[in-house]
Amino acid sequence: MGRVLGWYFGERLKSKCRAVIGKDTRLSSYMLEYSLAAGLTASGADAYIMHVTTTPSVSFVTRCDGFDCGIMVSASHNPYYDNGIKLLNGQGEKMEDEVIRIVEDYLDGDFSAFDGADIPFASGKAIGRTVDYVSGRNRYIGHLISLATCSYKGLRVGLDGANGSAFSIARSVFDALGAKTFVIGDCPNGENVNENVGSTKCEALQRLVRENSLDIGFAFDGDADRCIAVDERGEVVTGDEEMYILARYLKDRNLLAGDRLVCTVLSNGGLIKGLKAAGICCALCDVGDKNVWDAMTKHGAVLGGERSGHIVFSKYETTGDGLLTAIMLMEAVVEKKQALSELLRGYKSLPQTAISVPVTDKTAAMEGVLKLAEKLERELDVRIIARPSGTERVVRVMAEGKSEEGCALACKLLCARILENCG
Repeated sequence: MGRVLGWYFGERLKSKCRAVIGKDTRLSSYMLEYSLAAGLTASGADAYIMHVTTTPSVSFVTRCDGFDCGIMVSASHNPYYDNGIKLLNGQGEKMEDEVIRIVEDYLDGDFSAFDGADIPFASGKAIGRTVDYVSGRNRYIGHLISLATCSYKGLRVGLDGANGSAFSIARSVFDALGAKTFVIGDCPNGENVNENVGSTKCEALQRLVRENSLDIGFAFDGDADRCIAVDERGEVVTGDEEMYILARYLKDRNLLAGDRLVCTVLSNGGLIKGLKAAGICCALCDVGDKNVWDAMTKHGAVLGGERSGHIVFSKYETTGDGLLTAIMLMEAVVEKKQALSELLRGYKSLPQTAISVPVTDKTAAMEGVLKLAEKLERELDVRIIARPSGTERVVRVMAEGKSEEGCALACKLLCARILENCG
């Protein structure tokens, strides 16, 4: 894949490609990092290695330091035995579909994009260079610290690094801002990323907050592009609730362009209703961080995100950033002089049930599911989203309505259909 990227950018730009590479802490990330660097340099491109760092830091450095592309080796919130590669363009945004298609086709054995020619190896002085670029990560940490306008001195903050990319960066940032930090998920061993910690498993952070009487807690995922908060009572604050707080905070400061934010179809209806009462409208888009960013660009929105805690602030970055989300929530808490739970006044979630169904064939599993979902929406007065996961072998089902019972029944019937399709 590294040689494909090196060749593609060299051919398209007619200049030497410069790529920056970051990785999370899982075992295979180290192998993939160096294989990508080898492939890029073998194609004549220069590879700058940031080592263990976050996805948003790679995006930031790509955009600010003039790289042709950024590559992040991570499987985000997935377990350690999964892995993947996120490709970013020169603006730090998710790579264009054209490039993704070429790379995927090449990996699948389709070389048509290369007109039948093999990708050449560079030789002599044409071989690319490999550069240690840990300084880029340090500049990103400085960038985050510079965005805070308040001191966090006197506040007790819990941080869950998910044994992933944020395991040391989060503490560095919050210590520098004056907070008293309590950290878990900061002992990666290559096999424990997201294991009973992180934004998808907040129980450990909830215990940390309650047992130590902390003011607030933040849980990140494997590559730290997501953040889920825990309030002073030890209660989970979802991405929807974070967006509710942040949208109102920005509006109060006259910083919410058009009094609008972007959220996905999976966001709770309570978010839309609560923000409407505050004079803020929500533009809906399909699930996925790229869809959120595209919709933000279309609507000129400065804030957008997902229920999963993937929040984008277009004033500062072009992708979701869990650490930036945590900083912005801290800013709201300090400036408003209110606890996180108090900032949620006026927000009331609608009943919602979400289930992930493990499957072996996602296409086969979806046979007739959408038609059944339409039928159940009419009969049970619920809103249903059923879709295959983009990163795991599961089908995700969400039902939202007036009663917990109706939501649960809809999910139960749809899950039964999915399992029946899988034999």
